[in-house]
Amino acid sequence: MKVAVLDDYHNTVPSLAAFKKLAAHDVKVWNDHLQDTDALAARLKEVEALVLIRERTKIRAPLLERLPKLKLISQRSVYPHIDIEACTRRGVLVCSNMHTGSPSYSTAEMTWALILAAAREIPQNVAALKAGKWQVGVGSTLRGKTLGIFGYGRIAGEVAKVGAAMGLRVLVWAREDSRKKAQADGYAVAASKEEFFATSDVLSLHLRLVDATRGIVTAADLAHMKPTAIFVNTSRAPLVVPGALEAALKAGRPGKAAVDVYDEEPVLGGKHPLLAMDNVICTPHLGYVTRDEYELQFSDIFDQINAFAAGKPINVVNPQALK
Repeated sequence: MKVAVLDDYHNTVPSLAAFKKLAAHDVKVWNDHLQDTDALAARLKEVEALVLIRERTKIRAPLLERLPKLKLISQRSVYPHIDIEACTRRGVLVCSNMHTGSPSYSTAEMTWALILAAAREIPQNVAALKAGKWQVGVGSTLRGKTLGIFGYGRIAGEVAKVGAAMGLRVLVWAREDSRKKAQADGYAVAASKEEFFATSDVLSLHLRLVDATRGIVTAADLAHMKPTAIFVNTSRAPLVVPGALEAALKAGRPGKAAVDVYDEEPVLGGKHPLLAMDNVICTPHLGYVTRDEYELQFSDIFDQINAFAAGKPINVVNPQALK
């Protein structure tokens, strides 16, 4: 099959051990990012199987209509960036391993990297030292503080374990079933969303982006936070009402933020309001970006391609497309 891999920014995929699984296929790996429909249609017109790296490229109906040879989209995890209905209508199968049995440990680790960096103002002090200065601020100790976790899925559970081990009080807010699970795991549950935002010294988002969670964090929620609190987002930017975090930080509640995700990615040219704020640490969606995680993800993705080529597709999202 003719296979295209999109958005491999650092040309990492060909260096993976898992890449050998595609030895029987004609594979082209693209290292740049395109979203323009005309450019993508020209690039992918001969492609039969498309490999996506998470949500870096949106696959919508206008593009699908111009890819007559496309039979398969293979990826891993959630798929809000793919028009599943349009794929089904055109007979394009979408296969995605949802890895329900394991969390993304790399994202949990990244969450803690951001929390610690923000609390101790590490990037600011590193930049100052390189500029010839010495200490430029006083950080905060986390032990004894309250770690608020919004949402309680697999990644949140790993973040909570680390917080408890470091001596923080873990406080959870989530839908009812998730709150019950958090309580069963020994964590406190907030009496209300307002109390959750007002009590947390560090508040970390761990929700999937679906219609029900889009904009779930409002300006009013953020206004309840402490002036000393840190807001952390390694999940998805649209969980927060657009512009609300920037305005809240300017108003002083919360006092700091650490974010790894943005409404439109990639962010290029330094053109994002959060990048201009001294009380914010920004990273370029690094949560899942480790070689170890890539090996896991692409092993699944390539297995899906081979299973499809053998006539036995796996992890099928839209089985109606087979008809």
